[in-house]
This record gives sequence, structure tokens and C-alpha cells, in this order.
Amino acid sequence: MVRLASGLAAVATAGLLWPTGEQVRVIEVDIEHSAFEPARITVERGEKVRFVVRNYDPIDHEFLIGDEQTQEIHEKGTETYHGDRPGELSIAAQEVAETTYVFTQETDLIFGCHLPSHYDYGMRGEIIVEE
Repeated sequence: MVRLASGLAAVATAGLLWPTGEQVRVIEVDIEHSAFEPARITVERGEKVRFVVRNYDPIDHEFLIGDEQTQEIHEKGTETYHGDRPGELSIAAQEVAETTYVFTQETDLIFGCHLPSHYDYGMRGEIIVEE
């Protein structure tokens, strides 16, 4: 995992070009001690972001992007795995996972983990969407 992390650092600063020539920003998020780092992310409206999420903990986590209503749905939900929808990931212990999300909405969003008691523990962050 350390080898992957160091290789992605160079990519994150340069950004990526999608095969279509579209610019994609890479944001790296680390999970350690049941906390996200960074816990606050700023994006531009319309921006396409690829999140690379590294889970350094010995337990599984989630990375779920959405507004407050979406977070409530996940908090009460029963899905055991995420990864088929943009902005939703399940990350196994000591693993790395990626998702790509396009920020089309005008409102700020939240990202969080909704495994039992994690969100209540404070395992969440905010995404500020700027014009």
C-alpha cells in the first residue's frame, strides 16, 4: 500500500486526463483511527474528481458522498457493499479504493462512513462546492 500511495502523490498534483481528454482532479483521502484526512475538501461546481481512499485501519470503512438526506438514508440503510454508484465506496481494512464523482449541484455535501456507530463517532467530512 505504501508503494501505491507514493506513486499516486505525483498524479494528484498533476491531475489526469480521461481517455476523452477531459480533465479529472485526483483527491487522496486517508482513513486512520476512524477519521478522514482531510476532513474538509473544496471543489468547483462541475468539476470531475477521482477520490483515492486509503484505509489504514484494521477494520472496514465506507466513503459515501451526499447531502444530509442521503447520509440519513445510508445511516438507516442495510446495504452491505458500496461501489456501483459514483461517490460510494466500501473500503476493506488496509486497502485502497477509488470512485469518481462529478459535482453538478450547487450545495455543499458531506462524506461519511455508516458502518455501525462510525457516523455517530464523527466519521464524516464536508465538501464545499464553489462556483
